Amino acid sequence: MEGTINGLLQSRLRERHGTNPGDGHLPFASSRVFRNQTSYNRFWDGRNHLTVIITSVRNLTRSFLANSHRSPLADRLETDRIIRILIAILYATKNHLRAGWGAEIIPGTAINPSTGDATLISEYSDLLPKGLYGCDDRGLGLVLQLTVFVEQYIKKGTDRGWFHAPQASQMQVQLNGLVDAYGRMETIRLTPIPIAHLIHQKQVLALFGGVLPFALVDQMDYWAIPVVSLVMFTLYGIDGIGSQLEDPFGYDRNDIKMDYIVEDIRCEISVLVEEWKKAGDGGYEMFVGRRHGGGAGMGGQVERADYGNGVV
Repeated sequence: MEGTINGLLQSRLRERHGTNPGDGHLPFASSRVFRNQTSYNRFWDGRNHLTVIITSVRNLTRSFLANSHRSPLADRLETDRIIRILIAILYATKNHLRAGWGAEIIPGTAINPSTGDATLISEYSDLLPKGLYGCDDRGLGLVLQLTVFVEQYIKKGTDRGWFHAPQASQMQVQLNGLVDAYGRMETIRLTPIPIAHLIHQKQVLALFGGVLPFALVDQMDYWAIPVVSLVMFTLYGIDGIGSQLEDPFGYDRNDIKMDYIVEDIRCEISVLVEEWKKAGDGGYEMFVGRRHGGGAGMGGQVERADYGNGVV
């Protein structure tokens, strides 16, 4: 649409003045392209960084479960705790990017300081370590705080012989990649497009809309009115789309569906943990050696160890 109108403008001005204004349109077109490409890149990069975090949580969960499903009960309880923390990292990332600076300092929903009970926010229920206190008020985000527990678990597992050195190194790479992606998402969230650029773009767009009718009226007569209206509706719509995509982590329909994505990953990990618990109780491999819903072999149910509440 913009290209068609620009062609008519160039033709009209060439007829009247014998000039070629094509080069004058280049800055305006470039600003439109820059505006929308930059905004969409923020949306796309945000989604890719979220995928990096999810992939890291999946890989760490798989490694932790696969290397501990035949461990003593005390060690398996510790693994269950760290898996919950990995899931909590997903929620903490989502809430941090939405300016929910940690569940433990939100008035009315904080962890009880006297009992250490879990937060009343339902999505964190049974995920955060008992007695956890937050440091958001001192500048430490909950995501980075929880990754310390994960790194301590990797170090402990290496010292106890659960993981060999190269395997532990790969886990560290996954954890570092998670923190890196979290930082890049923070950059998108906390670094808006410069206000001077936005103001200038709106001024140029308004100026273009003011000049366009005079360029078309002689050639189109009254048809210039709907044509100009349609062109400006399109251009302002493009500008509005750019504004919507600048911050892709919110609650709008055009934002990344973080709530659904995180819940889907929690469900996926819950199945892994459930199978891991059953395999450890029955003494067989995960996903084999039993019927769905049955016990070990053709008998009844196997008595389950007490893991407390599950991750869901």
